[in-house]
Amino acid sequence: MSRQLQYIYKGETKVMTFSYRQHRSPHEAAAEAEGIDITDFLKMERQLEVIADGKAVKNHRESYFNKLGFGKIILLKKDAESIKDKR
Repeated sequence: MSRQLQYIYKGETKVMTFSYRQHRSPHEAAAEAEGIDITDFLKMERQLEVIADGKAVKNHRESYFNKLGFGKIILLKKDAESIKDKR
């Protein structure tokens, strides 16, 4: 079942269809949509998952994607209001 993924990339809010069948995470889907190759990052993230707790992995992911120019990356609920509408 697909859901809506909303993210901010370089100040622009975008919405796309997301499915766990196609992508491992919302971050991976957003990077692919912007044409960014994160193969090396995904290898590092998998290694980090083995030795660190979930909070460290999440902090590493957020820091990396902020450096790439991404802002908030969220999965929308069916009845949720878009962050695009809250500006």
